Amino acid sequence: MNEVNVAAFPTGENKEDETKEVEGVAGARLKSFIERVERLEEEKSALAEDIKEVMGEAKSVGFDVKTIRKIIRLRKMDEEKRREEEDLFDIYKAALGME
Repeated sequence: MNEVNVAAFPTGENKEDETKEVEGVAGARLKSFIERVERLEEEKSALAEDIKEVMGEAKSVGFDVKTIRKIIRLRKMDEEKRREEEDLFDIYKAALGME
C-alpha cells in the first residue's frame, strides 16, 4: 500500500501534546475526523491500485479498457438517464452526418 505523507498527531504522552478545545473547536473530535478521512484515503488509494491491476489483466487478454470503463459508467446510470444520453448522442451524430 502507498504511504500517505501526513503529520503525526501528538500521542498524549505528555500534557503539552493533548488536544484542546480552542474557540469552540473540540481538538479530540477534530482529530478523530481527520484520522478517519486519512484511513479512508489510504483505502481509496489501495482500491485504485487494485482496479488498475484488474484493468491491466483485462487488457493483457485483449479487452479494450476504455470501453470497459464506459460500460461501467453506463451500468451505474439510471436506465432512463442512460436512454436519454444515448438518444441525444444519436441526434448529435445525425446532425453532424455521422450516421
